[in-house]
Amino acid sequence: MRYWAQELSQFAFVPPVQFTPPAPARADDYHDPAHWIARGDGTPGDPAHWMPAGVAPLPESLPVLVFFVHPTSEFDKLRWNAALDDTLANARADLFTRGLASPFNDAAQVWVPRYRQATFGAFLTDKPEGKRALNAAYGDVLAAFDSFIAQSDPNLPIVLVGHSQGAFHLMRLMKERVAGRPLASRIAAAYLAGWPVSLTHDLPLMGLPACTAPGEAGCILSWQSFAEPADTTMVRAAYARFPGLDGQNRGGTPFLCTNPLTGRQSNDPAPATANLGTLVPDATMTGARVIPGLVPARCGPDGFLMIGPAPKMGPFVAPGNNYHVYDIPLFWANLRADFIARTSAWHGLRTQQDPTGGSRP
Repeated sequence: MRYWAQELSQFAFVPPVQFTPPAPARADDYHDPAHWIARGDGTPGDPAHWMPAGVAPLPESLPVLVFFVHPTSEFDKLRWNAALDDTLANARADLFTRGLASPFNDAAQVWVPRYRQATFGAFLTDKPEGKRALNAAYGDVLAAFDSFIAQSDPNLPIVLVGHSQGAFHLMRLMKERVAGRPLASRIAAAYLAGWPVSLTHDLPLMGLPACTAPGEAGCILSWQSFAEPADTTMVRAAYARFPGLDGQNRGGTPFLCTNPLTGRQSNDPAPATANLGTLVPDATMTGARVIPGLVPARCGPDGFLMIGPAPKMGPFVAPGNNYHVYDIPLFWANLRADFIARTSAWHGLRTQQDPTGGSRP
């Protein structure tokens, strides 16, 4: 795997079958609760509201809406898109939601759609079927978002959160639904982890700037985590494989790196003592504990987030010391605090602008 990682991964995961486009999704489809992992009502047992042992929710929920798009949980090479009733893919998606959405579940509502995600192999190939599968998956995410906007409180701010394929789709959604629109004023923050955001070809079209300070509202955070020594070859190849939001080749262009321990786009390193807590899963992946001071973080000159020597997080570290699966758990407690601070900053800004003390956008 070290020497033939890309070739073996393509063999194992890229479907050899013909692409059959699924029926286009409509926003009305997402009025059905069955289309959601979490639908804002905090149903008991909802994966988005899971918390690790020893961590209590805030006494009162924050006045903010979270729209979370989970990463790839479909690895079947006999299909290009997951079915909405795929039992195994859905179980993995629920597991990912527990670990990745939980830093943001102090929100008044968390919305997490099920979608006909592209299978993992779609990211590993130049075949046109891969891009068609991703377009189909995006259609579901867009329909879910439009339904979310129609059903939720229009006076509350929104935090967008996505990891990997989820971040990939949210980037395009920001171009089509946020940039240059009134909705941009409601976005308290966008956490787009595990997928490169080109500073040249993506960020200018997404409607918000990069976050440059902790506690800043209305901005974008993005990072990709590697332990050292790092081999980023596969990620850089995927980065170049997909054009930017402007349609141009992104290969070789710099991309956004936010340090989750400092909350800013900066090359300044943060020591492990600045890490408030890493979410470390147990062997069964059904429980976890938060361990402070486990990893440091610094943005390298190539835009990847370096976390020092490889920590023991579990069996899912990818080739090249790629801690992709753990982009959010590595900084779980800091991201929770960051989310609270940016939400509070959004409300503070709106209160200053509204002499009546309201927080309407």
